[in-house]
Amino acid sequence: MKTFTITIGILFWLIAATIGVAQEVNPDLEKLLQAKERVIEIEKSALKDEVEAINLRLDKKEITVAEADALKQVAAEKRALNIENRVAIIDNKIALLQRNGNLSKDLEIGDYENKPGSEKGKDRSLLAIHYYGDEIIYDHRTTSALVFAFGLNNAIIEGASLNDSPYKTGRSRFTEIGVSFSTRVFKESNWLRFKYGVSFQFNGLNADDDLFQVDTGAETELQPFGQSLDKSKFRMDNLVVPVFFEFGPSKKTEKEDYFRYSTYKKFKMGLGGYAGLNIGTRQKLKYDSDEGRIKEKIRANFNTNDFIYGLAGYVGYSDMSLYLKYDLNPIFNTSNDEQRNISLGLRWDWD
Repeated sequence: MKTFTITIGILFWLIAATIGVAQEVNPDLEKLLQAKERVIEIEKSALKDEVEAINLRLDKKEITVAEADALKQVAAEKRALNIENRVAIIDNKIALLQRNGNLSKDLEIGDYENKPGSEKGKDRSLLAIHYYGDEIIYDHRTTSALVFAFGLNNAIIEGASLNDSPYKTGRSRFTEIGVSFSTRVFKESNWLRFKYGVSFQFNGLNADDDLFQVDTGAETELQPFGQSLDKSKFRMDNLVVPVFFEFGPSKKTEKEDYFRYSTYKKFKMGLGGYAGLNIGTRQKLKYDSDEGRIKEKIRANFNTNDFIYGLAGYVGYSDMSLYLKYDLNPIFNTSNDEQRNISLGLRWDWD
């Protein structure tokens, strides 16, 4: 009886010890199994977001249906391989755990980092195995866009109305191309954005009545050419830094791992200005002579101001806006009649 009692006691002790070991191992095993599920959830969510982005490009007619299908196929294959590779890492750890009863310190279980605020390219860890991944950034507070604008150009002359301008409105044009960055002013709202960047502005003035710009030394003035001109175009090339405050509603998309604001198909208004440098001035003349068709290109300073600054604004919907800009600086620094460039046209912000 005594021997039986001792045997039973040893048996219970072994069972208790076994349960104790299991309790030490099971939490780690449970974490590993949870990590596998988490990996699958993250990759599936990322694939869903990529498909939504592709569909958005398709809606904007940036890509064809065939191109969209191809992009979706590539995204699906990439995410499937991601799941396969990452799950394999966890399975190897499970095998190590089952074989050795625990993990060595260099392979301790860590959390799969996909926390709010994590950024693309930062060091991440999957169960303490570090890698540089391509996970989605939680919050894009600053975004970038390509800016393109064109339209009508003219000059407001001191003491005269725009109707009395010596420049042809229909043939005087401007073009602007650049890049802009938009930063959300408030952390939890996107109704106000600070927009800034760099742009090239090309302001053209086509003189009427066979007039052309002449640098007399003391000043630059329009003078008769003396014969019929097919073209008398004066152009200023500026490099400027535009700054705007942009107002307007936006749509917020919230996901488990990130959120985004979009102004697609939303009204917007921007008010601000710009400052920069005049990097080139030229005049093009076309006319007929006894020698045939003559084309002259004259590159000179023409007494234009080197420093450019002005006011600008736009009102629009989605990517396109009605755009107005006005130079506060006179075009010429030696002219008796101050002329200031004014432009009106369409503007696109492609992000």
